[in-house]
Amino acid sequence: MNKNQDIWQPVYTINSAIARALMDIESANTVVKNMPLSPAIEAELRYKARIRSTHYSTRIEGNKLTLEEAQEVIEKKKAHFHGRERDVSEVRNYWDAILKVEDWADKKIEFSEDLIKRLHAIVHKGKGAKPTPYRDGQNVIRDSASGGIVYLPPEAKDVPNLMAEMVCWVRYAEKEHIPVPIIAAIVHYQFVTIHPYYDGNGRTARLLATFILQRDNYGLNGFFSMEEHHARDLANYYNSLMVHEHHNYYQGRAEADLTSWIEYFVMLLARVFNQVKDEAVKYAEKGVSTEPEKLRQLEHRARLVLSLFAKKNKITTQEVAVALGLSTRMVRILLKKWTEDKWLVVADSSNRGRAYVLSAIYRQFIGNTSTK
Repeated sequence: MNKNQDIWQPVYTINSAIARALMDIESANTVVKNMPLSPAIEAELRYKARIRSTHYSTRIEGNKLTLEEAQEVIEKKKAHFHGRERDVSEVRNYWDAILKVEDWADKKIEFSEDLIKRLHAIVHKGKGAKPTPYRDGQNVIRDSASGGIVYLPPEAKDVPNLMAEMVCWVRYAEKEHIPVPIIAAIVHYQFVTIHPYYDGNGRTARLLATFILQRDNYGLNGFFSMEEHHARDLANYYNSLMVHEHHNYYQGRAEADLTSWIEYFVMLLARVFNQVKDEAVKYAEKGVSTEPEKLRQLEHRARLVLSLFAKKNKITTQEVAVALGLSTRMVRILLKKWTEDKWLVVADSSNRGRAYVLSAIYRQFIGNTSTK
């Protein structure tokens, strides 16, 4: 890479393996973007991916809930597991954080320290929590079995400057058109290397990588879960992050060559993208018709809401708020606009029980999939 004296520059080389993976990612991304899938199928794939991301990312950090138990928590079918209150809270918070990441990505929010602090607050304490300040003391990553030091992050006094440098580099990288998967990989690495918080660093790092991919058109419609694949081969994940043999940040880690980590990240991303592509092709081959023009005109959030009608005839403001991860105030604004656009119709106008149905022309796109 060319050095720029005014900004932190990570050290890496785009080798042949990385270059091939980037081409594979681009190819799969293009196929999935143009795949004619119904809103109901899109919603199902996206929902399942969110569930897996939530379960596996929290599992990496020691969460004991099973995939099925995590889904019960998310769907509010079961709110309590004896002795696992923290596990339940982590799953709820991560789910809320994913929804917020999708919202920010859809709005093309700028990558910033404020976004990072707000995201960590959701991960660590839940919706409504104030942005989390960086740690004010030293933290240490130890081996759970031996208690030995695995990694000693930078001192707290250096964290604010290191975080500011990372954010500045992301903006520089975007202007220089560095491939988005590489930006996501480096943010993931640098965040966990700085380790700016006492807890929740890994979960936040994975969400930040997802945010960058989704915001910059590599979200694959939300159909994939990198967290699942990290969790299924944890040794490889952790070993890839250890780009320097010394455990102390100041003794080699700060200037380490990140090529091996980037290679791991983009090769895994390419494999995940191709798996999603293959799954999408199978759905398309089952006879999904080419999407009508009226559906293609709907924005991302409108499509998500449309998919709610796959299982019921009426939807409420609260159900839309949960699906989009937005406040009821923001949802009311959107619903007003969508009724004015004439694809939603108010079915119950009372403030407490306000409900909406699809207009006749859009109801035909859902077909006979409604079960309620």
